[in-house]
Amino acid sequence: MKLFYSPGACSLAPHIVLREAGATFSLEKVDTGRHVTVSETDYYAINPKGQVPLLQLDDGTLLSEGPVIAQYIVDQAADKKLMPAAGSLARYRVMEWQNYITSELHKSFSPLFNPAFDTNAKALHTSLLRKKYEWVDSRLSGNSYLTSEDFTAADAYLFTITAWAKYTDLNLSDLANLQRFLARVAARPAVREAMKAEGLVT
Repeated sequence: MKLFYSPGACSLAPHIVLREAGATFSLEKVDTGRHVTVSETDYYAINPKGQVPLLQLDDGTLLSEGPVIAQYIVDQAADKKLMPAAGSLARYRVMEWQNYITSELHKSFSPLFNPAFDTNAKALHTSLLRKKYEWVDSRLSGNSYLTSEDFTAADAYLFTITAWAKYTDLNLSDLANLQRFLARVAARPAVREAMKAEGLVT
């Protein structure tokens, strides 16, 4: 398999999941500003959406959308802790979080990075996103990870998206449960390997 990624983008989540699952894969870096790969190939010719992540399967099939890619990866893995068994309530809980992160957190960051939004609009979006993170913080009380004591694909996604806060005016430093979660995830060997491969840590 090959993962098309951009350093620190949402593609970091499936990258972490690939390493947590012990999968065999390669990486191809994408310049999302110029929409070319590291080999100067037109990325639109590979993925008309122009976005990362994109997973190329062994047979050449292409799969897009981060939560779907993560689900595919974990379904192939021997260790089912990353995504519990199909049909189980535990699986739906992970999927519930995946959906919340993609719709309520991930996309809520977009206005904060958009230069077309003025200061007042960004302040409003920051305030709304902060309230969502306060709720997430409450759900982490007493738990090591989002759904239990087991690290799942949803944890990789939350960790990846939340890292963007430092590039905005969104201050999450006082959310103690969330901060403990971020430190716990950052210390995982597979997470450090993924971040090192993307040049995010040394």
